[in-house]
Amino acid sequence: MKKKTSELKNKSIGELEKEAHDLRVEIAKSRLEVKVNPAKDTNILVKKRKRLAVILTILGEKKELEELKR
Repeated sequence: MKKKTSELKNKSIGELEKEAHDLRVEIAKSRLEVKVNPAKDTNILVKKRKRLAVILTILGEKKELEELKR
């Protein structure tokens, strides 16, 4: 996870917001797909939600740092 967070910290706020939005859309689609046609990887929703949590955490940190710089 450390490797993924370092990649995310290098991205801008706009990029992180776009990635978070895209991930939310993916999670919504995955929920429907799991109900209709269960996947082999039953843990996929948990993985996506965890990734979203990491993105939102880093996004919050970046926004707070930006406010402190003002």
